[in-house]
Amino acid sequence: MLPTLVPIGALLAGIALLLLGSGLLNTVVSLRGNLEGFSDTTLGLIGSTYFLGFFLGTFVAPKLIRRMGHIRAFAFFGATVATCILLHAIVVHAWFWMGLRVLTGMSLVGFYAVIESWLNDQTAPERRGQVFAAYMIVNLAALAGAQQLLRLDTPASFTLFAVAAMFVCLSLLPVTMTRFPQPQIATRVRLRLRMTWRAAPAAYVGALSSGLSMGAFWSLTPVYGERLGLDDAGIGLLMTAAIVGGALLQWPMGRFSDAGDRRLALSFAAFGAALAAGAVALFGHVEHVPLAGLFLYGGMAFAVYPIVVAHLVDHLPQDQILAGNTTVLFLHGVGAAAGPGIAGALMGWVGTIALPLHLGLAFVPLGLFALVLSRRSEDEIVEGAAQFTPMMRTSHTVLEMVSPENAESVAEAAEASGAAEAAGATAEAEPVAEDVIQPAPDPGALLKPPPSSAPTTGTAESRPAG
Repeated sequence: MLPTLVPIGALLAGIALLLLGSGLLNTVVSLRGNLEGFSDTTLGLIGSTYFLGFFLGTFVAPKLIRRMGHIRAFAFFGATVATCILLHAIVVHAWFWMGLRVLTGMSLVGFYAVIESWLNDQTAPERRGQVFAAYMIVNLAALAGAQQLLRLDTPASFTLFAVAAMFVCLSLLPVTMTRFPQPQIATRVRLRLRMTWRAAPAAYVGALSSGLSMGAFWSLTPVYGERLGLDDAGIGLLMTAAIVGGALLQWPMGRFSDAGDRRLALSFAAFGAALAAGAVALFGHVEHVPLAGLFLYGGMAFAVYPIVVAHLVDHLPQDQILAGNTTVLFLHGVGAAAGPGIAGALMGWVGTIALPLHLGLAFVPLGLFALVLSRRSEDEIVEGAAQFTPMMRTSHTVLEMVSPENAESVAEAAEASGAAEAAGATAEAEPVAEDVIQPAPDPGALLKPPPSSAPTTGTAESRPAG
């Protein structure tokens, strides 16, 4: 494992430093806004604008990377994020902060796309699964560690903003000094909303529910902790508990989803997250209940998105998986952009208890819908069952890191495409939208078994419901 990670250590160090800074900023913005007297609705909208920027960045960032190149784009995004962080402390105004959050979200997607496409390009196909696992561990560890930086000073001071900006600036050093050749970054494919709904309606609803809940969690949980009377260290511990729970419980949830009907696993995770959040809402005033409740909530809620991806892959042929995963990212982004605004408005109307209620209720429709579907029909699988892979929603590029079965065909397609361009070959074809790449890597193929073990095309197998 170590020989595999050492060559890409600069890239992993870069993303770790970046997430220490951005993870700290996300928490500090909520706490400082609360100290400045921003209403709950306003704080929710500030959270929503960040995820709106994240959503918009999935369309804008790849174009900027192709225009500038990976290193210059990484430096560009880093300068943008560092500037935005410092401006939060200099100009304290809700609408100005909303604009800064949009820019920050867009830039962070660019960071993810640069690192993930580079990791994919620099890793041998047979090692991508290990690298992907290490990358997810680095993500979660950095986000958890960022919460402990709240102990350095109060959010009312300039210190935490400065520390966050310093980490973002430091993240540029290992990446800009690398001598790795710059890879190609794949473009987004056309969305297929209707196709995704028809193929896997539980995945469709799951992506929306996950976005609605997780967007509010990242944006407003620090405010909830402050309203409970926790100090900065306690708030950091509260956030860390949820992240650690999400890291530890994804594995058993993944094994559960692989062993039976994934719709039952989605229902179990959704109801588990709802019950944990409900316990926090009802007994949040009791010592240690918020910590335990958010640990369980994180364990269930963080598992929903990777189960959604695996369930979708179960129900799509290979040539449609890329479009399906792009659609899932889109739906999750829509939910994450709406969730903080909805939760903030509810907190302003009902009170602090509204946040854990929102976190739980956002998953109730998924739990009921997936349970009903599992009772009404067999879980039919197209071209072989997928394998659960723990993951977080970052950019669409991340799924390419774990598609070793498809790497050879992608390389051959790229060579054929390059030869055609060199020869100036032209051919008639159907019109293709600007954001469609043909041929494209199949990020969902990472979850599929090798073609030799898949059923014959045109057949389906049923997964036992239990």
